[in-house]
Amino acid sequence: MSLTLLTDHFADVEDPRQASKVTYKLFDVLFLNLTAVISGAEGWEEIEDFGHLRLKWLKKYGDFSHGIPVHDTIARLVCRIDPQTFHQRFIQWMQATEKLTDKQVVAVDGKTLHMISAFATKNGVVLGQRRTDEKSNEITAVPELLELLELEGAMVTLDAMSCQKQIVKTIVKKKADYCIAVKKIKSPYIRHSRMHLSSVEATSQDMLSKSMVALNTALTMSYQH
Repeated sequence: MSLTLLTDHFADVEDPRQASKVTYKLFDVLFLNLTAVISGAEGWEEIEDFGHLRLKWLKKYGDFSHGIPVHDTIARLVCRIDPQTFHQRFIQWMQATEKLTDKQVVAVDGKTLHMISAFATKNGVVLGQRRTDEKSNEITAVPELLELLELEGAMVTLDAMSCQKQIVKTIVKKKADYCIAVKKIKSPYIRHSRMHLSSVEATSQDMLSKSMVALNTALTMSYQH
């Protein structure tokens, strides 16, 4: 994962502060937050502690000429940044640094904290997240998250709540395959799935039978000669 690419993807994030009152550069604060959280920091105080412990290393990638800001300053600045812009830049950075393995399984799930996540299982990284409204569910958020990701050649897995036409269309448009759970209460989906699988099984058996006949014919002719 290349940290140097962070500059390219986060350079245009708008700084909400007045230029004359800036002590700590925005990129330094963003870089500190990202690397601290990736390293396991939880909460603003732990992010500050990480900065003090790794200041020498942080200076290899940022300025940090004024040292590490206190946790209250970190929290105030991060909370003023446009979350949508930050989210998009983060996904772009992840896509630039983590290339999906062919037929990679991307697990999409959203059971905690009203957050939808797309996790690349083989690469072991979260490709992106999307927050959902407390009064809604993941049905509307999943397509929005999928639209942001590069999924060509991947296998996307989802739970039964995501068994929706729009979600499937989005995955197909992204040139990916999908595996979605189906609940029994969705009887039309169950019935159609069984009919399709039965048809595929019958076709496979028919092709196998024809192949065996062709093989036997070829063997018989070879023996005759």
